[in-house]
Amino acid sequence: MSADYNVFITEETIEGESDGPLADRTVAVKDNISTEGVRTTCGSEMLDDYVPPYDATVVERLTDAGATIVGKANMDEFGMGSTTETSAFGPAENPVAPGHVPGGSSGGSAAAVAAGEADLALGSDTGGSIRNPAAFCGVVGIKPTYGLVSRYGLVAYANSLEQIGPLAPTVEEAAELLDVISGPDENDATTREEGADSEYASAATGDVEGTTIGVPTELVAGADEGVRERFEATLDDLREQGATVEEVSLPSVEHAVEAYYVIAMSEASSNLARFDGVRYGNSGGFEGNWYEAFSDSREAFGEEVKRRILLGTYALSAGYHDKYYEKAQDARAWVKQDFDEAFESVDVLASPTMPTPPFEVGDSLEDPLQMYLADANTVPVNLADLPAISVPAGETDDLPVGIQFVGPAFGEEDIIRVGSAVEQ
Repeated sequence: MSADYNVFITEETIEGESDGPLADRTVAVKDNISTEGVRTTCGSEMLDDYVPPYDATVVERLTDAGATIVGKANMDEFGMGSTTETSAFGPAENPVAPGHVPGGSSGGSAAAVAAGEADLALGSDTGGSIRNPAAFCGVVGIKPTYGLVSRYGLVAYANSLEQIGPLAPTVEEAAELLDVISGPDENDATTREEGADSEYASAATGDVEGTTIGVPTELVAGADEGVRERFEATLDDLREQGATVEEVSLPSVEHAVEAYYVIAMSEASSNLARFDGVRYGNSGGFEGNWYEAFSDSREAFGEEVKRRILLGTYALSAGYHDKYYEKAQDARAWVKQDFDEAFESVDVLASPTMPTPPFEVGDSLEDPLQMYLADANTVPVNLADLPAISVPAGETDDLPVGIQFVGPAFGEEDIIRVGSAVEQ
């Protein structure tokens, strides 16, 4: 069945321990997370035959917890895309919405769960890459607080933004997986002590009595009518369960997409410089000079990756650094400040995860800018280093819709609690 949806780039079984909290559970692992002895391609021809010599920390924690890894999930090349159509190994398909994309960049991970190819999955989220496919495939996805989950063994796209997180059929199952992978790691200096003794699964009580949910007007205004209707209906359900809903404003999010792409592309330009045919990647041969060999080796990159490297290099170049990169960092600080102010009066924030239902296959490739703008509701969370969850919120025109809940830093228990109430 996996071949039908092109869920896996590599199908390989990695057995876990005989017992543990995830014993008898199968997990799909996104193909930018290192697995010792099993190739890790990042969805790119550049790493077509790369086999890591070590496991990512999250992979060690999975197998220690008894989980069985069943394959490396398809993804947009180096995580750059929102549809899994930029994968060098062909696009993954959406099991619940034929003819539509599964989202990205963790589309293979979400599709694996939706199709029953794996009980659970790991993805990575740089600007919505867990929540977007979770919404498009009708499953649950959690983007943890920056520093909650180790990034050791994650092939870097944009270090200051990305986090590994779980995808699962239910909120409680996603929380169980988060319990396993969270906590400090001596191999990743950005991890924090929070999460060392987590019990996130026990937070999935569905109890929202007395909870105040803030709705940022800026993140609802641009949504399709059908998506907005499902969002409002879900809020009504939460009101009936005892929650209070009030409008809040995040003025800075108007500039979040621009700031995000300047920062992400700049970091990508720096990170992907190592793929030069010498340290990593396909060798272009060295019959000419080094510059020609370097250029030849990078022909293995796809169009979207080349676009982002070029734009990131431009933003960091002499004469433009102050104009673009520094301004983007200022905007990032403004976004963080707006979220902090909002959380002074509300417990969690809510918005549609994606402003539209799943795109039809091929649509976004014709207009990359539209693909970037589709991230408007997810990228502010990464800029502010906050946790967020996407939970299925019904359908519009037979296509899945997701609702997103955002919490304060290390407020995973709050978003899990509210997310589980939607399932009630």
